Formats: sequence, structure tokens, C-alpha cells
Amino acid sequence: MSGAACPCGSGCAYDACCGRFHAGAPAPDAERLMRSRYSAYVLGLEDYLRATWHPDTCPATLELDVPPRPQWLGLAVKAHTPVDDTHATVEFIARYKLNGRAFKLHETSRFERVDGRWLYVDGEIRE
Repeated sequence: MSGAACPCGSGCAYDACCGRFHAGAPAPDAERLMRSRYSAYVLGLEDYLRATWHPDTCPATLELDVPPRPQWLGLAVKAHTPVDDTHATVEFIARYKLNGRAFKLHETSRFERVDGRWLYVDGEIRE
């Protein structure tokens, strides 16, 4: 993906955006982590998704390669709300196609900083 636009929709190149987090740099805030996780779904990076998921809520498997696989179309961040130094929420809409039908995932996600790294805890699906 070197030189290509980042899937998270930031307008930056992948290497300068989510690519650095996928390579191991810690995300500076919950919004950047959420964007990098969206990009990881687009790119099928299951190891990154599991590494950035809070261990108390991380599923045993994500089955990203099980058909039908969604075609991710775009991400819109609606709000990033720091709650305190170690907790934050991010509201977003992710658009995708599955079997030719268009869908959107509208979620408010909860994040927690553990040992200096932001982790995805869980999310509330919104209508």
C-alpha cells in the first residue's frame, strides 16, 4: 500500500497514516485507533485487530476470510469524545457492500488506554 491513499479516508498516504500503527506505533488517541482498525478490516489484518482489542472483550476468532466478505466503501467519524485520560468514545459510520447490497454500520465505540496503548473495548450499534 506504500504511497496509496489510506483506507480510513483521512486523505493522507497509508504509510503516514494507519500504516505506521499497523507497523507497531501506538495510536495517539482513540479516534486514530478506530481509524486504524477500520483500515485493518479493509486490509484483512486480523492480528492487528486482535492486538488492539481489549482482552476482556476480544472474541476468539474474527473469521475475516469467511465468505461472504464485505467490501468496505468508506468511513465517516461523527464524534471523538475523550471521557478522561484513559477512556474515550468514537461515533462513526462505516459503509460497506455485502452480496451486492449496501449497508452502513453506525456505532459508538468505547476505548480504554491500558499501559499507554488505546484498545477497543466494545460498541453500541445505533440505528
